[in-house]
Amino acid sequence: MTPIPMTPDMMIVFGFLICVTLVFIFDLVRVDMVGLLMMVLLPLSGVISPAEAISGLSSSAVVAIIATMIIGEGLDKTGVMNHLARIIIRVAGKSETRIMALISASAAFTSSFMQNIGAAALFLPVTNRICRQVNVPVSRVLIPMGYCVVLGGCVTLVGSSPLILLNDLMAAFWSNNHDLVGGKPFEPFGLFSVTPIGLSLVATAILYFMVLKKIVLPPVSLKNETLCLLDKELECTYGREIHQAYELRVPAGFAVKRLDELFIRPKYHSTVICICKKGANDSRYRVNVPSRSDIIEAGDILGIISNEDHIHRLTRDLGWDLQEELNHMGEILSPDNAGIMEAIVTPRSELVGKTLHALYFRKRYQVNPLALFQRGTVLFEDISETKIQPGDALLLFGEWEKFHLIRQKKDLAFTEHIKDEILHPEKAGFAAASFALALVLALGFKVDLPIALLTGAITMILTRVLTLDEAYRGVDWMTVFLLAGLIPFGLAFEKTGAALYLSTSLAHLMTGLLTPLTLFLLIGLLTSFFTLVTSNVGATVLMIPLAMNMALQCGADPRMAALLVGLAASNAFILPTNQVNSLIMRPGGYKIADYVRAGSGITLLFIIVVMTIMYFFYGISA
Repeated sequence: MTPIPMTPDMMIVFGFLICVTLVFIFDLVRVDMVGLLMMVLLPLSGVISPAEAISGLSSSAVVAIIATMIIGEGLDKTGVMNHLARIIIRVAGKSETRIMALISASAAFTSSFMQNIGAAALFLPVTNRICRQVNVPVSRVLIPMGYCVVLGGCVTLVGSSPLILLNDLMAAFWSNNHDLVGGKPFEPFGLFSVTPIGLSLVATAILYFMVLKKIVLPPVSLKNETLCLLDKELECTYGREIHQAYELRVPAGFAVKRLDELFIRPKYHSTVICICKKGANDSRYRVNVPSRSDIIEAGDILGIISNEDHIHRLTRDLGWDLQEELNHMGEILSPDNAGIMEAIVTPRSELVGKTLHALYFRKRYQVNPLALFQRGTVLFEDISETKIQPGDALLLFGEWEKFHLIRQKKDLAFTEHIKDEILHPEKAGFAAASFALALVLALGFKVDLPIALLTGAITMILTRVLTLDEAYRGVDWMTVFLLAGLIPFGLAFEKTGAALYLSTSLAHLMTGLLTPLTLFLLIGLLTSFFTLVTSNVGATVLMIPLAMNMALQCGADPRMAALLVGLAASNAFILPTNQVNSLIMRPGGYKIADYVRAGSGITLLFIIVVMTIMYFFYGISA
């Protein structure tokens, strides 16, 4: 195959490729700035038009990402993602390895029937929520999840854009080269023709991260956010009396007592915030805001806020068992669900001149008072019997939703922004139906994915699952601009002929050395490279005719060559140029080195697994 001549435009594009790679490697500017620079520099250099330079902002991939982020925000705000997170935690426990494997496998399964970016955007909030709840660094899970989403697209012929295009591109080549293929009728691939390869790739990736996670995933030293409850500012005021959350089990033989008979607050400056009691069939139900009259008995599990000295003295005196982990309290103590807030009593508050006990404060507001700051003194004992004065500060523990409700009553003014928004579980049905509508349109009626997802997103807004402002806030615009800037760069790589020049030059250099096996290896490597620097669709459109033509010249099966291109177009793990990689970059706090370290092994394993299975089971030498 004769190589085409190098042109000045090709040289400019190759220069941009080198510069972008160096910027990524040395982390010289923020990644979204790289995208913005590409939108400006590419048209100024003349290799593409201004309209093409900003075409990424209206591309199908970007629109699909925005719509999916809005859908994910709606599912999160209605508590749907909470249910999914609970299921995963119930199965995986608190093991980082099991959580990573289960999330990755679930995301890969979802990706096998919908576009990669949609599956990744849906699992992103779930992964964040689970990691915060069990105190696992999210950076240890997002890369495996993202990579398995990409590999899950190889399980069926509708899981990724290259495989969706595969049969159409093959049929076009077949009809235009009828003599070269010997007059054989065209045989398209079926929906599950690639399933053995896709499942093998997903399983290999999960095992890879399970075995080598300490080497290939970024090392992170993360303090236990579910235990350290006070920030430095509050600690300066209230000291270290209220510092951590603990889980205690009441052993057999403990005499039944009321909570106030244990004198836990006056003796140990500790607050019982939750009681898990045995229910029917060995199940447990939780009392989130215990009252002084609640009964404590053998088998109960208590969540207590205290500090290390007080909690050890409490367990020694009462004979209770201190648990090593928050097995039953993890959800209520998750930063996603609850936390500590300081509130000031307003002059017109109903609390003024009354005690917390007289107002049934816990029952009325559904939060736990931890301390009272009055006249320059911090009180931990008998705060329920102390008369409240204007300007007093109450330190409270509770669910974010309860704090939002308290703020509406105007009795208390919070000293900082309440972290989370109120969940609307009553809208969960609308949210799930909106998501289901998007899937039905995309999979059942073959509506273009961006339109289908936008329909689901708009339905959520029209059914008031989200307001329009909340929908805008749910979009990660940094990811949007990164991807929007890289799309025209891929377009320039294709339009100037730089990709074709590179592929034909390599093929020409290997003339006479190509056997069916080496040819397929070259096709896999070339496609993997092009999908890093161009879009996976661009790499597929470029490489399928080239690969099929080269296969015919070597006496190999052109269908298998095209199939290899469709698969290898998903082998994009070393750089954040892939849509999924760019999506998880900011939430995971990743740098380019993290992708290179984790992606190099996956890229190599991808080639090995695909080549091995195709050689032994698909007959690539025929």
